[in-house]
Formats: sequence, C-alpha cells, structure tokens
Amino acid sequence: MSSPLYRAVRAANWLRRQTRSNALGFLALSLLVGAGAGLCAIALGQVARGTQRLLFGLAQGEHLSAASEIAPWRLIALPVGGALLGLVLWFLRRRKAVDIVEANALHGGRIPARDTATVVGTTLLSNSFGASVGLEAAYAQAGGGLASLLGQRVKLRRSDLRTLMAAGAGAAVSAAFGAPLTGAFYAFEVVLGAYTPANVAPVMLAALAAAVVARGLGMTPYVIAAGGMHPIGTADYALYGVLGLLCAGVGIALMRLVSLVEHAVHRTRLPAHWAPLVGGLLLVPLGLASAQTLSGGHGALNLNLATEVTIAGLALTILLKMLASALSLGFGFRGGLFFASLFLGSLVGRFYQVVLAHVPGLHVLAPDDATVVGMAALAVAVVGGPLTMSLLVLEVTHDFSITGVAVAATLISSTLARELFGYSFSTWRLHLRGETLRSGRDVGWMRALTAGQMMRRDVPQLAADASICTFRDRYPLGSTTRVVLLDVHGHYAGIVETAAAWSPDIEAAAEIGTLAKLRQARLAPEMGIADVLERFDAVAADDLAVVTPDGCVAGLITERHARRRYAEELERAQRELYGEA
Repeated sequence: MSSPLYRAVRAANWLRRQTRSNALGFLALSLLVGAGAGLCAIALGQVARGTQRLLFGLAQGEHLSAASEIAPWRLIALPVGGALLGLVLWFLRRRKAVDIVEANALHGGRIPARDTATVVGTTLLSNSFGASVGLEAAYAQAGGGLASLLGQRVKLRRSDLRTLMAAGAGAAVSAAFGAPLTGAFYAFEVVLGAYTPANVAPVMLAALAAAVVARGLGMTPYVIAAGGMHPIGTADYALYGVLGLLCAGVGIALMRLVSLVEHAVHRTRLPAHWAPLVGGLLLVPLGLASAQTLSGGHGALNLNLATEVTIAGLALTILLKMLASALSLGFGFRGGLFFASLFLGSLVGRFYQVVLAHVPGLHVLAPDDATVVGMAALAVAVVGGPLTMSLLVLEVTHDFSITGVAVAATLISSTLARELFGYSFSTWRLHLRGETLRSGRDVGWMRALTAGQMMRRDVPQLAADASICTFRDRYPLGSTTRVVLLDVHGHYAGIVETAAAWSPDIEAAAEIGTLAKLRQARLAPEMGIADVLERFDAVAADDLAVVTPDGCVAGLITERHARRRYAEELERAQRELYGEA
C-alpha cells in the first residue's frame, strides 16, 4: 500500500508531465496563474488605498490624487515613508532586483522569489506613503513572479516559462484595470516583445481569468467619465497626429528628467538608504501645492475632466507632476510610470484641446476625446505598446471611433519616441545599468552562447621569435591554415597564415612574428555571440583568438563556425517561439 507522500510525489510528477507535454494542461496552469495574479493585484491595491486613507485622512472611495483637502501635517507621511524605504534598502544591501522585462529577455522567464518580494514590497511602500509612482510595477511583478515560481516548480521549457510569466504579468494588469485586452497586449508587447499563435491562448485565458476574479470580488473596471461619442473627421486625425508628436516629446523629456535627477543624486554621494528620506522631504511642498502630484494619479484623471480648467493651471499641474515623478524615482522611491504617464498624457491632451479652442477658426476638439488620446499617446512613449494603450482607451471608454484615432496617435508617438530616444522607461533604466535591451524579446540565449563555448581549444601555437624555417618544419603546407603566435611570456602575439609563411619571397631565417596579423584583435571568453560577430565584422578577419584577461590563449574561433552556430540557435529559438516541434 503506497504512502500519502508517495502518492503526492506521483501526482506532482503527473502534473509536471501534463503541463510540459499537453496543451490543455498548460492552459489549465495559465488559468490558475491568471486567477492568482488577479488576487495579488486586488490585494496590493486594497492595501495601498487603505494605507493612504489612514495616513492622509481620506474618505472611503476617495483617491489621494483627487483629495479635496489634505491637512498639511499629514504630508509628513512622505518623508516617513522615505525613511522606512531607506531602512528596507539598507537591510537588503544587495544587487538590483530582476524585473519582468529583464527576466523574460535575459533569464528565460526566471525571477527569484526574493526579487519579486523586493520589487513588490518597495513599490507598495512607496505608493502607500504617497510618492508619485504607480502600483502597476508591483502588480506586474507579483503576477509574473507567481507565474515564474509555478513554472519553475513544474520545470517548464524556457519558451513556455517565458509565456507563462508574461501571462501572469498581463493578468495582474488586467485585474487592476478591469481590462483583459489591455492586460493581454501588455504581456505581448511589453513583456514578451512578440505576438505569436503559440502564446495567444494562454495569455488571453490568464487575462480573462484575472478580470473575472476581480469582478467577482466586486472590483469595478476603471472607466473614464467621457461625455459621449463625438463624430470623428479628417481634421481630427490630423490634429490628434500632432498631439501624438507632442506627447512623444513630453514622454522623452520625462524619462530624461528622471535620469538627470538620479544622476544628480549619485553625484552628491548621498547614501542610497538616505535618498528616499530626502526625496520625501522635497515632495512635501509639491503636495502642498497640489494633491495631484501625489501617488499615481488615478482619481485626478477624472477630476480634470469634470472641472473647468485653464491653460496656466494645466501647465502648472503638468510641470509639478513631472517634477514629482522625477524626484520620487530619482531619490530612490520604487515604482513605475505606467499610470503616472497616463495621467500626464491626459493633462497634455486637455492642455492641447484648451489651447486649440483659443485659436479662432480652428477645428474644436472634444475635451474628453483629447484627454484619452493624450493619455494613450504619452503612455506609449514612456511604457511602450501602442496596441496596449489603444485597447485601454477602448476598454475604459467603450468608444470605437475615438479608439481609431488613439491608434493613429499612439503609432506616431511610439515611432517618434523610439526613433529619437530608442527605449521605453523600463528598458531605459536597464540601459543606465549597462544593459542593451530594447524590449522583452528573448536574447538570453545570445548571451549564453559565448566565445568560450564556441571556441576550438586545440589551437596550433608557436613562439613569435621562432624562425620561419622552424615554422615550416613544424607546420608543413596542408597541416593547418593558421597558427597562433606567443610572445616570450606566453601571451597572445597575433596570428600567422600558413600560406604566408611558405611564400617563396620570405627569408627562412626571419622571425615568424614579422608576419603576424591581428595582434590587437581578440575575443574574450565571456563575449556573447552578438559581440563576437560584431568583432568579426569590425576587423574583417576569418579567424580570431580567444584570449583570457591575463593574455593567455584559450582557443580560436572561425567566422564561419560562429555564424553557423548563431543560425542554428536562432532557428531553435524561433521554433520554440512559434510552438513548432
């Protein structure tokens, strides 16, 4: 008779086999991940809003950014939150945590549980105490981290784990906004960096499951209080295209501003665990000036639609919100710019509409339409994902006509931002850490395929001060095509071609080192395949030596072999991506 432990192990092994080999099993796992991610997002949102109500004296259902009045003494929560965050950072004292985009691009969807806890915890703390950051980073990290943990437990393949992790992140966004299409395309465009037939079903199923769980628990979908549908004509497309250009510029300026503040903080040599406290103190006067500078801006977005606004008031709010977000992130508060960029975009769109309304004879734009188009256009410049933001417009307005305009504006904004800047906010932050990622596409295999793995180790070698006669005795024509030369210390000294050494025009008594080429051109063992191929192109060589940091020759790589290995690995990665056998 089998023991309960034995039966549990057998059940776990059966589940692992089903999820790896059975499409229905993988879909069931995606459904479970979607429901779990939805619960995580709901819990995080409730904790953050409950903490803000307690700290800032808000009424039930009132958002911090839309608060009619906040007692000045309550803004002490900002530096207190900064001090608590600094204490957490001091306690951790560790490397940067892996986020969902980095995990999918470099680590095959693997996120350490501690990294998930770090990102979620610090983002929740920052938002709860009023810093001008959104919770969306915590939502996506929680959902993606949960999916990654489950996928690793059942030992999913690399491609399946990446899909499941993206599904978890998208599901959390779906639950937060009550927008399953937005969540699914967030997974496709931002996290995975690709849309393929193989990942449609699991990602969509997870997003739908999260939305259903959120609604089942009484969470109402996020809806923008638009005044009604308006006719859209050619003039609207032209004017909203200009708005897309404007939003791209503001988005780039916002990301640059965050980087400038962060760089200035680093130059002051302020310890990292003290920076959030200082940042919290700097946010206090901004909070006194306008509550709209606090938190992500969920409530303030609808507030600006429902009230009368002026050009000066909108311009001031835009500048204050940009400064608040830059100070928050630059001084070490954790979070993202997802909703902050949506809110800023709505302000820019409304500002644009009000300015045009003062131009005699110009086509008048509807305030609510300009707000939602600006919201999507600026968000796509910062976050990326033009279809993600366009579908968000559709799901929060239920207006197909304005969604078409939003698609046009987001494509213009996305194209200009990528052309002039080249990064989304998440990949820009990775770029500042030395990474070269532009999206969540899987490039980890390119870094895993290193020169050390591809090189040939049995390399013919000879001292550079040996005579050509000695070379000819040791390496007859036809024995090898090239020989690596070493100096008196045994370090790399170049490569000589056998044919060149056997040329009848060369004196046999001369040193073989006089024929050496590629003395400075070499590869490091840890270089990835992309860097290897780039080096071959730069020096126009057929062969390159792999040299260790101390100058010793580790091996040799031919350009033909490197390109063949790249083609083989690329084909394998594409088969996994598109779900082919």
